[in-house]
Amino acid sequence: MKTPIRHVAMIVLALLSIPACAATTEDKYATLAGVKIRYIDVGKGEPIVLLHGGGSNLDTWVTSGVVANLSKDFRVIAFDARGHGKSDAPHDPKAYGREQALDVVRLLDALKLKRAHIVGFSLGGSTTSQLLTLHPERVLTATLVGGPGRYPWTPKEEQRVEEEASEIAKECISRSRMFRQAPAGAKPSEDDIRKRSDECRANKDFDQRATAASLRGYKDQALTEDQLKSVKVPTLLVVGDLDHTLEANRNLKRLRPDATLVIVEGASHTGARGIQRNPQLVTAIREYVGRHGAAGAY
Repeated sequence: MKTPIRHVAMIVLALLSIPACAATTEDKYATLAGVKIRYIDVGKGEPIVLLHGGGSNLDTWVTSGVVANLSKDFRVIAFDARGHGKSDAPHDPKAYGREQALDVVRLLDALKLKRAHIVGFSLGGSTTSQLLTLHPERVLTATLVGGPGRYPWTPKEEQRVEEEASEIAKECISRSRMFRQAPAGAKPSEDDIRKRSDECRANKDFDQRATAASLRGYKDQALTEDQLKSVKVPTLLVVGDLDHTLEANRNLKRLRPDATLVIVEGASHTGARGIQRNPQLVTAIREYVGRHGAAGAY
């Protein structure tokens, strides 16, 4: 029995609508310092490593279309940070902090890569910022997306993080964090909070105790002004003008005049206007990496 032409057309359109990376983002695993890490490795060319934000996983880079876009011209590697997604989830805060930056180096070693472009969002940006002070020789370029690094680190910051960690450990979500990160005029309603809480508890890949431990490890990512000023790796800062980290990004730009700052109008940290889904982000990454190519030295 022949398939009607209109049905064939519908099938072709359906196949074309599947994301380009859908068939290639196969989960892989590597054990790094005793912690099993889930990662994907797609495309060919200069390597770009994508680090996700706190409480999420590498899938945010896939669903936002960033992996599909960049993998057309680059080798794209993304992984679930320890304590997140399908990676192992220690409950000891000492297992986090700088260990998360060192995991980038460990994965590069496992993949036999000397250097890579590193792109980090939020927690991933802070991880990248610390990596620049620990192993700058492994970084071709750094792109910090709404995560300029943990500076300055004050007792007030430590108190805030402990409050958020305690809320997550008990309630799965942090109300105070949701309010802090939301743009002015778009604070979460009780319905929003309830929905986020239900989604959190239903997410089998979310370990609230591990996420709380990760937050408590933030103090081990704290940087000094001298450390930040000493970084020579080409660095791109991308932040939305509605992002709560905007001023911190401007402050880092003042400390490092050599860094390039891109402010995306109308973009927030997360939510409907979140920077990860904004097409200007991948455009900025492409342009910056293109200007600082590795010429095969990776």
